[in-house]
Amino acid sequence: MPLLLIALLFGVMYFMMIRPQQKRRREAQEMQSALGPGDQVVTIGGLHGTVTAADDEVVTIEASPGVELRFARPAIARVVKPESAAAAEAQDTESATAEPAVDAPAAEEPIQSPVVETRKNKD
Repeated sequence: MPLLLIALLFGVMYFMMIRPQQKRRREAQEMQSALGPGDQVVTIGGLHGTVTAADDEVVTIEASPGVELRFARPAIARVVKPESAAAAEAQDTESATAEPAVDAPAAEEPIQSPVVETRKNKD
């Protein structure tokens, strides 16, 4: 009976901890091996940039025009999807061209404070 309990505990640990970690690591290795010029990436330090060159161990990233940085492949945390970036830009242009709100308060109206006085008078 105790041997069965130990085996059951090991099985639960494997399926809850070891297997998901192996899957995440495999996905990260696949993503890092598929990097190529033109990919928008984020490093583990939070730096956003565009891949300009990729070797076996080193990835060169352009952080801003004329600024190129070299990183080890494992330092790339994720690839930013171009579809999500295009959708965000489209949403920004729509909000920039939208008409101003009609409900804006007139300049003559005093602005009312949302703060309410809650102190008791000492009368």
